[in-house]
Amino acid sequence: MSEGEQLLKDLSAALADHTGKPEAYVMTLLQTSVPMTFGGSSEPCAYIEIKSIGALSPSKMTAAFTDLIAERTGIQPQRIFIGFEDVAPSLWGWNGKTFG
Repeated sequence: MSEGEQLLKDLSAALADHTGKPEAYVMTLLQTSVPMTFGGSSEPCAYIEIKSIGALSPSKMTAAFTDLIAERTGIQPQRIFIGFEDVAPSLWGWNGKTFG
């Protein structure tokens, strides 16, 4: 298993744990080699999106996911951003229907 695949699996498990949702509902995506800048610098940085129907704890999740990403990628914590979105059930579709 590659480092990227292992990171995705670890992120999936961590997200399920933090939201209290079954991992069967968790999806992770890792895109590398995407040109990015932050603060006018192209030094390594990361942008993470976490979307969920409720169950978000941004302050706890920010620390946990920043630590995990920094540890596994070497990206400095001050160059890791996380965007959270609490999605309405009617706006989240899966398996041919929405959750609300």
